[in-house]
Amino acid sequence: MSDRREADRHATGDAARVACVGGGHGLAATLRAVRPWATTITAIVSVADDGGSSGRLRDDLGVLPPGDLRRCLSALAAPDSVLGGALEHRFGEGELKEHALGNLLIAGLITHGVPVTDALDEVGRLIGAVGRVLPAALVPMTLCGERVRGTPLEGQVEVQQASDLSHVGVSPPDPPSPAAVGDAVLGADLVVLGPGSLFTSVLAATVVPDVADALAATRAIRVLVLNLGPQTGETEGLSPDEHVRVALAHGLPVDVVLADPRFAPDPAALRVPVVIRPVGAEDAAVHDPGRLGAALADLVGPP
Repeated sequence: MSDRREADRHATGDAARVACVGGGHGLAATLRAVRPWATTITAIVSVADDGGSSGRLRDDLGVLPPGDLRRCLSALAAPDSVLGGALEHRFGEGELKEHALGNLLIAGLITHGVPVTDALDEVGRLIGAVGRVLPAALVPMTLCGERVRGTPLEGQVEVQQASDLSHVGVSPPDPPSPAAVGDAVLGADLVVLGPGSLFTSVLAATVVPDVADALAATRAIRVLVLNLGPQTGETEGLSPDEHVRVALAHGLPVDVVLADPRFAPDPAALRVPVVIRPVGAEDAAVHDPGRLGAALADLVGPP
């Protein structure tokens, strides 16, 4: 832990304040990992999705794609919340086929005129969420990518299905973020980046200028949690070392890399510290919330 942040926490008696940045299933795993011990949890979620239910609602209604926001709310919901458990329900027939109930609830509040941050807070209140979920930007973003050989790509689905990627950015290039995003990152003791799709989740959120500025300025420990292996498409063929180098090449400030032994970079080959811990589930290629939570708690240290 940085000396200044440690002094702050001991002076106030606070336990860890955690900001988690990314999108999709990976960020939901991080939220489940830190919820048992974090005092304050804020999820900062990419809003570049243009596929599936989220893409349809984005195109039809002009709203932020709600899918990754919904997943994070589900991860923070009270275990006994009926609505919290139903957010992930998907309709199987008719015009609503494949839409998740939570997506429709969020989109309905927004189209009713409720500002997006208020809409997410209201859903969080209804499901007894233990933290707050915020979009990385207040307007829908288009993820733009470029292959190593210079071929341009547009849209999250197209980037996700590509390989040999070198860079991603967003359009518009300067979408505004909620003020609470900067407050959460600057006030955190620990900022968790990922796990999740490197280009379409982690970098899609962290290249947003307001998010990037807050990450650069925070005194929190910034930990990049690596996936348990490369993904078909966007990171196919990338080694663990290359995952880290790509993140750093995008200007992502990282104080420590946390990796499972099955997909760990060479500490001697990188200019950032690497912590290797068994954070994956034993019987599946997913992060285990208990193991991941314990490893992250060790990084932030006692109050």
